[in-house]
Formats: sequence, structure tokens, C-alpha cells
Amino acid sequence: MKITSVNVRKVEKEGSRMKGIASVLIDDCFAIHDIRIIEGDNGLFIAMPSRKTANGGYRDIAHPINPETRALFEEAILEAYKTAE
Repeated sequence: MKITSVNVRKVEKEGSRMKGIASVLIDDCFAIHDIRIIEGDNGLFIAMPSRKTANGGYRDIAHPINPETRALFEEAILEAYKTAE
């Protein structure tokens, strides 16, 4: 698997911890949209797209299965965020 494209749109909303929204293209054939870039207590991290469940919680719609793949996504997205205008 190779991340072939990352697009980031920065979000500037006063008082919000969300700093951007990313879309990722994998192997030029599969896209994941609405990955949130969040400012946490220990720096930036990504939150995969999710939906609200019937009991009020949230469940990821798409997500990496292992830590190595999550790190690959986070590294590519945060690098694109740093260079986005």
C-alpha cells in the first residue's frame, strides 16, 4: 500500500481544536475523505472519519488496522498540513 496523494484544507475556527481536514488517495485507486487534524494536549494528531452511533458515541467509518499503517497516515497527513497554505 502506498499513499499517492494527500490534500489538506486548513480550518481556522476560534476556540476549536480542529486545525484541518485531509483527504488521502491510496495506490491511485482508493480515497478516504474527512480525516480531521486535531490539536491535542501533546501536539497534532489525526482522527479518522466517523459517524455518531445510536447510543451517542462515535465509531470510525474507515481506519488503519495496525500501528504501522496509522503512523504512515499520520506522518503523510501532518507533513502535508505543515506545507499547506
